[in-house]
Amino acid sequence: MKTILLTASLLFATLTAFAQKPSTELLNPSNHALILVDHESQMAFAVASHPIDQLRNNTALVAGASKIFNVPTVVTTVAEKSFSGPVFPEIEQFYPQKTSNYIDRTTMNTWEDANAHKAIVGKGKKKLVFAGLWTSVCIVGPTLSAISEGYDVYVITDASGDVSKEAHEMAVTRMVQAGAKPITSLQYLLELQRDWARQETYKAVTDLVKKYGGAYGIGVLYAHEMLKH
Repeated sequence: MKTILLTASLLFATLTAFAQKPSTELLNPSNHALILVDHESQMAFAVASHPIDQLRNNTALVAGASKIFNVPTVVTTVAEKSFSGPVFPEIEQFYPQKTSNYIDRTTMNTWEDANAHKAIVGKGKKKLVFAGLWTSVCIVGPTLSAISEGYDVYVITDASGDVSKEAHEMAVTRMVQAGAKPITSLQYLLELQRDWARQETYKAVTDLVKKYGGAYGIGVLYAHEMLKH
């Protein structure tokens, strides 16, 4: 009987230990780099796959999340001074250009730009997370290129956009077929937080959600005000 009880206890302990170990597929603050590609005025003018206000809010969630959790982040632009214009203010507030050293390119594929490639691979992360404009060009290019070099790539689909819903969806489909993992902006933020008991980031995360999280943010605001917690 003692042997049976001991075996059962060991089995329970083993199962509990396994249950507490998160999947290596999950993103955490230290296992990836974030690359924000060409969230610029001119690129946004033609976006029809998402309402522009939602795109901006989603981009803010992503940039804010990476800042809160100190994720290694690269911000790239294309022909910023001559054509595409400034980055979204939602990125600028978390990564001011004067201190963040945006990488400006002429190549549509970020991966083919020597400085951008050096900055990305220099972060030393095998998981890369991309978001940007347009999905079918400036995200497909580096995503497929990184996958071909053995990187594990995630694409934040609602912080990316294209000239039509079809263009965006076909680009996402193409990347998924090649092995990319699609995620959303709120999913990215909550995957990094993972546990509401992590008080060191709780306030910053909920403040970010209140400001940019749409209906969910209003719900959080309501709960904090009415329940006083």
